[in-house]
Amino acid sequence: MMPAKNCPIFHIFCSILFAAITSADPWRYDCELTSTWSTPNNSTTIFRDNLNSLLSTLSSNAKNQNGFFNSTSGHDTSDTAYGLFLCRGDVSADICKKCVTNATKDIVKWCPLEKEAVVCYDYCMLRYSDKNIFGVWDQDTVIDSSDDRHNVSEPQRFHKVLANLMNELETRVANDDRKDKKFATQEANFTHGQKIYALAQCTPDISSDICKACLSEAISYFPTSCKKSKSCRVVLLNCFVWYEFFLFYDSKASAPPLYPPRSFASTEDDRRGKWPFSARNRIVVIAVPVISIVFITVTVSFSCFRRKVNDKQGRPQDINERSNAKPLHYNFGAIQDATNNFSFGNRIGRGGFGDVYKGKLPNGQEIAVKRLSQSSIQGAEEFKSEVLLVAKLQHRNLVKLLGFCLQGVERILIYEFVPNRSLDYYLFDAERQRTLNWAVRLMIIRGIARGLLYLHEDCPLKIVHRDLKPNNILLDAEMNPRISDFGMARIFGADQTQGNTKRVAGTYGYMSPEYVMYGQYSIKSDVFSFGVLTLEIVTGKKNSSFYESNEANDLPSYAWKHWKENTPLELIDSILEKSYSRNELLRCIQIGLLCVQKDAHRRPTMGSVVLMLSSNSVTLPIPQRPAFFASSKTEIRPKEFTFDEYSSSMYIDEASVTKTMTNDI
Repeated sequence: MMPAKNCPIFHIFCSILFAAITSADPWRYDCELTSTWSTPNNSTTIFRDNLNSLLSTLSSNAKNQNGFFNSTSGHDTSDTAYGLFLCRGDVSADICKKCVTNATKDIVKWCPLEKEAVVCYDYCMLRYSDKNIFGVWDQDTVIDSSDDRHNVSEPQRFHKVLANLMNELETRVANDDRKDKKFATQEANFTHGQKIYALAQCTPDISSDICKACLSEAISYFPTSCKKSKSCRVVLLNCFVWYEFFLFYDSKASAPPLYPPRSFASTEDDRRGKWPFSARNRIVVIAVPVISIVFITVTVSFSCFRRKVNDKQGRPQDINERSNAKPLHYNFGAIQDATNNFSFGNRIGRGGFGDVYKGKLPNGQEIAVKRLSQSSIQGAEEFKSEVLLVAKLQHRNLVKLLGFCLQGVERILIYEFVPNRSLDYYLFDAERQRTLNWAVRLMIIRGIARGLLYLHEDCPLKIVHRDLKPNNILLDAEMNPRISDFGMARIFGADQTQGNTKRVAGTYGYMSPEYVMYGQYSIKSDVFSFGVLTLEIVTGKKNSSFYESNEANDLPSYAWKHWKENTPLELIDSILEKSYSRNELLRCIQIGLLCVQKDAHRRPTMGSVVLMLSSNSVTLPIPQRPAFFASSKTEIRPKEFTFDEYSSSMYIDEASVTKTMTNDI
């Protein structure tokens, strides 16, 4: 058989397809970034004229720039038009020019009355606004697209490979020091003969820190936007990420890539048939569908044949495909075998709800087994809550639930094994503290922040963790943090901002004052816990070590004292010596104090925290006095509170899991 690259028909097919794509409509556009123009008046007429002038400037500069250009039109700030374009880092100047020219024409067709709009193509993105958008990180607009017709056969393995691939890609892009370029491509082996190809890019007008934060946020949308798809892209207004199972970019960045048939058609594609076509375009319009249909028919037929053969050979269907992403129910005997019958030698942790054991499945996979104590206050309801919640969560800074066991009195959770134990194992030990240099500590703080941001804003459910503490921060092989233990977590409705309970559950010192005293919890309760945790990581001191202390009532008060006395550097863990960034460390102290403010409304959201941690250019607010805690546990503890033997967690009995949760297990 003639190799494809030497086949004339193949070249004709690719040429026709390439010509069609470079002249195609945008795969996505957004005209709803802000409100539309009001009734036309002199001001809107001036803005429209400025916009037309701006678009002409962008188009004329497309070929002369290095894939990125921004400009303004207008002198009065009230009617100035701001705009920019970004071409993909691997395309030629000619393709960039053609794409931007099309974009300047299409954006006024698709968004004729808007003061702010963005249009996305395969090769470029164009955006305009009536506000200054240069160097400004916009986190509110997310454009995603995936092909849910083609899914991977091994979702768990796929997500692991993709996460590693994206982590490396994120770092490469953020560290790209080429002038006017923040772009990289990367590939990874998935199965024998199958690779995942990915690219990522940031607009060059943002800093490396904001670029990294932007890509991190874009990647965090993959579990919900891409799921198991073989083809997906997520675009934020300052960056984008994209992966495919074929080589869709020019790895040498010397020529435009050759694409297979597009799978990212917009829902408005049916409008295209109304557009007039030139004679050349009519040939393309006729040829592309014919060739594509033949290509797709052959591909689908071959796929169906392979599936039939695999089914006859008894290939087990993926557990996520069978159970709609619900966790696997393990047999108790299998868990006994994996943990050597829950032997003492396999025990790696002990908490208020029971013990945690290391185990190994017959396939060699290492697991962490959380066996709930039969006398534990966490009953069947909390168990069901944790299974339901964690099964729906997928983020690189959250621990992954693999399955569960509910058999008789046994209630067991099976997690991925995270080799470096929990944060408290290192942070509060004089020798192991040395493992945590400043770079590692900052990485842990940022990772925890990203995990909480996902829980509060980005996951399918709005979740308040309610028990964030060092014991519940696990560290993987690279010391990346994974938030764990969702037995206390609560789901919020889309518009819900606060919950109330008579059953206060959590760990003293990390619970916000409004939660301890009044049973009121919200995402700001988690923000408070994050603030305490951040101060602990910076100082290397445990919050509880200040109880009955003459220095201060608690760590936030101790940190506040030094902040007011202008001696914040005295807070720093002496283990760090001088191996730290003074500015980074001071920002973390200030962020920690902002998070533990008494007034919950003054505490920042985790979205703001992630931004403050990612960019040194963001000005931080001045913190107010932190919440005050009594100097001993007994002074604050109501009579109905009881303390758990192991974790000093407090509970008041109340059934709190909804019927919906109960029925889902």
